[in-house]
Amino acid sequence: MWNWIKSRLNKEPDPMKFLIIGLGNIGPEYDNTRHNIGFEVLNQWVKEHDREWETGRLANVAKFKFRGKQIVCIKPTTFMNLSGKAVKHWMSAERIAPKNMLVITDDINIDVGKLRLRGKGSAGGHNGLKDIQAELGGDKYDRIRFGAGGDYSRGRQIEHVLGQWAKDEEIEVVLQKDRACKAIESWIIKGLNGAMNEFSG
Repeated sequence: MWNWIKSRLNKEPDPMKFLIIGLGNIGPEYDNTRHNIGFEVLNQWVKEHDREWETGRLANVAKFKFRGKQIVCIKPTTFMNLSGKAVKHWMSAERIAPKNMLVITDDINIDVGKLRLRGKGSAGGHNGLKDIQAELGGDKYDRIRFGAGGDYSRGRQIEHVLGQWAKDEEIEVVLQKDRACKAIESWIIKGLNGAMNEFSG
């Protein structure tokens, strides 16, 4: 997957740079929906570091240093099913290796109030992950999967993921957003295995 970046830039990746991607759909009508939790987690983390979002190519972008590492955060503005185009562009532009990339996404196969971290795997029907894997040619990248719950009737999956959190889920979502922000930092500091040990479950 890294060969196409090296062929374009003729440079090695920068080991001190990390790309954090929050998945979601642009537009106020998608605010506070399950499918936009990647945006929301990243919004909170960027705010915790006193940074602002700027408009960039194919994404809103925030850059800052954390523990001596250069962090590049992006929220694709391409809509969910074209997220891979933004990811591919910023990996190339910033010379970031796949191992230094983290995607934050909702997952209907995980209960609300739970996080899972993993380093590879199928897209599980998630259109944003499908496009990232199609653009990058593989599924070996780290991700934080934020439980969105699967309590919906047959044939109503789209309505579920594009719907807002239920009132009785909101406290769990707030707590898990805090944990997800801490998990990002753990992943940067300790790597995937360290973050998994601390936050998966």
